[in-house]
Amino acid sequence: MNSNNSDKFGVMVCGHGSRNRNAVGQFSVLAERLRPHFPDWPVEYGYLEFANPIIGDGLDKLRDAGCNRVLAVPGMLFAAGHAKNDIPSVLNTYQAKNPGVSIEYGRELGIDPKMLKAASGRIQECVDASDSKIENHETLLLVVGRGASDPDANSNIAKVMRLLWEGFGFGWGEVAYSGVTFPLVEPALKNISKLGFKRVIVFPYFLFTGVLVRRIYDGVDAIAANTPGTEFLKASFLNDHPLVIDTFADRVREIIEGENLMNCQMCKYRTQVLGFEDQVGLAQESHHHHVEGKNEPCGLCDANGDCIGACEKEIRANMEHHHHDHSHEEGHSHDHGHSHHPYPHADHPMGPKTLLDD
Repeated sequence: MNSNNSDKFGVMVCGHGSRNRNAVGQFSVLAERLRPHFPDWPVEYGYLEFANPIIGDGLDKLRDAGCNRVLAVPGMLFAAGHAKNDIPSVLNTYQAKNPGVSIEYGRELGIDPKMLKAASGRIQECVDASDSKIENHETLLLVVGRGASDPDANSNIAKVMRLLWEGFGFGWGEVAYSGVTFPLVEPALKNISKLGFKRVIVFPYFLFTGVLVRRIYDGVDAIAANTPGTEFLKASFLNDHPLVIDTFADRVREIIEGENLMNCQMCKYRTQVLGFEDQVGLAQESHHHHVEGKNEPCGLCDANGDCIGACEKEIRANMEHHHHDHSHEEGHSHDHGHSHHPYPHADHPMGPKTLLDD
């Protein structure tokens, strides 16, 4: 840690706030559960609006406790206007009025393996609670985000959805939003209901409850009432899942320990990404070495370097591996010397095998 002996640290969790008392209560519980991660530092919280204590109140407590170095993190899933503008403005204003306090601002929870494991846990809980036995490939997953005027934040929901969809091997995946942007939940569900899946799982990718989560669930009920033959399941929001708390603790620590900006935290060879857990530690090598430094096609690839005849072989080898648990070496190498690690959903009915059908 880059600090000196005169530093006294404090942790500040900055929330948005809600008129919903349950949501406010859930946020305060989250802050309480963060305290054991930092037993030597005081941990406080506050809100931008709609609830008390406000962020300034929490900062006052840290200052009065003697903290001269505050590590502040946004209590938010993704960085949109509140995390990028509103909270920094409050923190900067406070620091200007309290020159003896240094405030360092961390990043949002973001797309993280722990967050995805927490999300997959909520989805699995929902599936396990159902009496129906429906295969994953007969299931559609709808991940619902809050919705923001920031397309970067909105696009993160699509990435979360794709990682969960692919990790579980669901038949299809879609995204929707509770407000601000499109598509909203009910229009999305109306289209989804026409696709004929036996089950639809609706997962609000939210930290806490509130009017938006209720609106999502109400929309599900309205569509389900008019869609006989399809089971609609309502997964729980994230709340204070232990891995959510762990991710908050990571965000605090990385302020002073430094952050690796490369997206290695989502690398399937370094961490257990949902659905690809058995690929941690596998050798990483470029599979384009056969065209490295070459401008002309190699004979098995087209002018763009894309495999032609080898593609079908790779798909078949992946499907064979999936069904018979063959090793990577047992029939998964191209004739021109490059290979890929087996893909766990190669025989997905809406995936690579359709190339063979064509």
